[in-house]
Amino acid sequence: MTPRTAGIVLAGGRSSRMGTAKAALEWHGSTLLRRTTGILARTVDGPVVVVRAPGQQLPPLPDTVELVDDPVEGLGPVQGIAAGLAAVADRAEAAFVCSTDLPFLHPAYVRRVVALLDGDAVLPHARGHRQPLAAAYRTALAPVLAEMARNGELKLGQLFERCRTRHVDDAELLADPRLQAVDPELDSVVNVNEPGDYRAARDRPAPEVAVQRYGALARRGGPAPGTVQAATLGAAAAAVGLELGPHVVAALNGDQITRDRQTPLVAGDTVAFLSADAGG
Repeated sequence: MTPRTAGIVLAGGRSSRMGTAKAALEWHGSTLLRRTTGILARTVDGPVVVVRAPGQQLPPLPDTVELVDDPVEGLGPVQGIAAGLAAVADRAEAAFVCSTDLPFLHPAYVRRVVALLDGDAVLPHARGHRQPLAAAYRTALAPVLAEMARNGELKLGQLFERCRTRHVDDAELLADPRLQAVDPELDSVVNVNEPGDYRAARDRPAPEVAVQRYGALARRGGPAPGTVQAATLGAAAAAVGLELGPHVVAALNGDQITRDRQTPLVAGDTVAFLSADAGG
C-alpha cells in the first residue's frame, strides 16, 4: 500500500461494560487481540503495534507484534493513538488504528480506508456511526494528539476538527468492488462492548474459505478439499485432516507461507497446504 502503513491496536481500555479484558476473550481457539493483530499483520506493510495500559497483561502474541505502554493511564484513545503513532512515526507515514474488539475486521476494509487517505485522517461513518477506532491517521499527527492529551482535550472529535479529515460513508467505502464482495454489510466495524455482543458475535459461523492439498498431502487421502468454515489456519487444516507443523505448511492466498495455527482467516481466503519435506 502507499504510503507505507503501520497497524496500531488499542488494548488499554477498561472493558467496564464487558466485565473482563476484551483482549483475552476466546475467538475460535484464538483470542480477540490475536485475531485483530493478525489481520493487520496480513494487511499493512509496516510494523504492527499494540498499545496497552501500564502493567496490563496481554494474551500471547507473535514476536513480530510490538508492545507500547501508554505513558498515562485513563486518557482514553487520544493518548493511546498518540503513543502508537509516535512509536511507528520513523517507519511509516500512516497507520490504520483500531480497537481490540473487531472480530470481523477484513483486510479489504483496512486497504480501502488507507487508500482513501489524502489528508491527515480518514474517518469512516459506517453502519450509522463514526468509526474513529477503525480509521486511518498520518503518523505526523502524533504530537498533535499528545498535546491534546496534555491539555485535557480527550475527545477525538476535536482532532478531526483541526486536521484535514476525509469523512467517508458506507457508499464510498463500498465503491471498492473487493470490499463490496467480501464485506457488503461492513461487519468490519462491528465491535463487542458487552457480554451479549460477544456471545452474538461468537455464535456467528466462521468465515468460508477455500482449501486445497498439494503434493504428498493430496495423495494421502482424507476429507476432500473444497470450501470449509474456519476462522484460523489450524481450523482449516483440521477440516481436511491435517495438522500444521514441521511437515505441513500453508500458503495463504498464494503468497504468505506459515505454520502458525492461529493465523486468522477471512471470507474469500484460499489456503493451500503443502508438504514441507524435501521433495514433497
